[in-house]
Amino acid sequence: VMSAKLPAPSSQLRTFKRHRAVFMDRDGTICQEVGYLDSIERLRLIPRSGAAIKLLNDRGFKAVVVTNQSGVARGFFPESLLPELHAELARQLRQEGGHLDGIYYCPHHPSEGNEPYLRVCDCRKPASGLLLRAAADLGLDLQASYVIGDHYSDVECGQRVGAKGILVLTGHGGEALAQKGNWGTPPDYIAPDLYAAVEWVIGSVEKG
Repeated sequence: VMSAKLPAPSSQLRTFKRHRAVFMDRDGTICQEVGYLDSIERLRLIPRSGAAIKLLNDRGFKAVVVTNQSGVARGFFPESLLPELHAELARQLRQEGGHLDGIYYCPHHPSEGNEPYLRVCDCRKPASGLLLRAAADLGLDLQASYVIGDHYSDVECGQRVGAKGILVLTGHGGEALAQKGNWGTPPDYIAPDLYAAVEWVIGSVEKG
């Protein structure tokens, strides 16, 4: 009886291609920084955010939001509000032609707030738990990926997993830049906004 020969595991692994991703912070990077975003009515996109994400979609990058939401821990809004906010974020981005492949958030805070959210966790940036979770869910190559945000913690979060970190000067980016004396490894790039950051990502990948 003839049987089909199965390929060796190593060759099976080689044929599984992991995706590049661009991870983006939410508040101050994609949508306007309003303090704690506690209602759908206050959610406004920063100009060109939708176009930036469409550019990623068109170039084959996975577009993923990773956001610290300690307002949950602090009792400013319930965790149940986040799915509604994220549905509205996705809707507004769709109107501009952009599509998100995933949204991951951390509701915890290590020293402020209420149980069960008051705790040291592995998901609050600059910890890399959200990136690791997304990589497992979406089949991502973290070392070929990028993290964009308006805090140095976004940059550091990416660098911890071998991704490139980009600081944008929207949101709290100007304040982060003013604190550059406290940075460990500087960002790989500093961009005026998300769209300019995405243009740099695409350019750096095309240069190889």
